[in-house]
Amino acid sequence: MIVYAPALAGDDGRPLAVVHAMERAHPGLRIGLMISDEGQLVPLPERDKFVARESRRGEFPPLRSTDDNFRVSVTGWGIPAGISPGGRAQFEFHVALPLSADGIAAAAILFEAVAETGRAFWGHATPVSAAVDIAHQSKNLPDNREPPPRGLPVIKSPSAMRLPEIPHRMGWLNYWSAAAARVIGFPDPARDAELLSRSQRTATGGWIVSLTDAPLDLDNPAHLDALKRAYERFPEIGGRSPP
Repeated sequence: MIVYAPALAGDDGRPLAVVHAMERAHPGLRIGLMISDEGQLVPLPERDKFVARESRRGEFPPLRSTDDNFRVSVTGWGIPAGISPGGRAQFEFHVALPLSADGIAAAAILFEAVAETGRAFWGHATPVSAAVDIAHQSKNLPDNREPPPRGLPVIKSPSAMRLPEIPHRMGWLNYWSAAAARVIGFPDPARDAELLSRSQRTATGGWIVSLTDAPLDLDNPAHLDALKRAYERFPEIGGRSPP
């Protein structure tokens, strides 16, 4: 999962709020370990104080759940204005879940908790295998003439996007804030009946939209077709609309 939010500012409590929201959303989840630079797990007896202190420095160290049978990690980092959409600095929250029955069942509720608490513009949750192909849709260099894999459309690099509210790409689960939904034109009851059947409204007026019932698998022709149809429906995503 990655959600894209406004940059941290001053005494910004969002990193700690995200941790708390994840634990509330999934009873039994306890995020109490830090992953060191060497990959070691370090217990955090005063986790809240530690996360609050680090966030005041504009940082969100990599944290992990204490349960080895349900490994959930969360971290984040800032992206400077020069390479961010609309020239506005951002902060990215990253969460990893196991692609197991438990992880799949918890994905939507944890995704919503992170996106809403982080005050995200937009975000996506996508299995790594599909996310790699989707990431290759971006063309960051003018001499890169290699077409995206699987017949997917070319999308602009993040720095070329005109607004941070415009989603950069699609995923399995998609979070669109109220502002993002407005700018891409979702929902249109006449055109989005299928997507609405797999969507839910959030407390702030945003949406969690599931592209497919099962996690996105681009080796599945039905899943690949669903992804292509979504790009056709929302040409604003990826900056593909005419200026």
